[in-house]
Amino acid sequence: MIEEKLESIGIKLPIPPTPAGSYVPAVKTGNLLFISGQIPMENGKVLFTGKVTDENLETAQKSARMCAINLLAQIKRELGSLDKVSKIVRLSGFVNSDAEFYQHPKVINSASDLFFGIFGEKGKHSRIAVGVACLPLNSMTEIDAIVEFSD
Repeated sequence: MIEEKLESIGIKLPIPPTPAGSYVPAVKTGNLLFISGQIPMENGKVLFTGKVTDENLETAQKSARMCAINLLAQIKRELGSLDKVSKIVRLSGFVNSDAEFYQHPKVINSASDLFFGIFGEKGKHSRIAVGVACLPLNSMTEIDAIVEFSD
């Protein structure tokens, strides 16, 4: 059902990216799934790099949306189906931003909006959106998630 909804809006889940360091992509404990930070990567390549400024806000929003798509791919890999998601609990969004950039929430909104659109009430979550000096592989954004699931 959720995957059909994704298809209807033109999203095909990629093969989940492999970790760029010494960690696992996800950890299950109880009925919670903790997804490690996802960057805007597809087919082994970072799609959006560099500092976020007021001038490239739209590109940064695309970057955050790609992070959300990778989160979905990781969730599906771990749970077998996105229909097992009972709640998106929290997103933590990091923006590789210029020191004079203050619109971090607008960047991460594109990830939040995707989850709201796909999961409805189950997609409403708590969140942080912060600016950072740099991110792995010079990516524009990185987002992690905590997801509640049921079997």
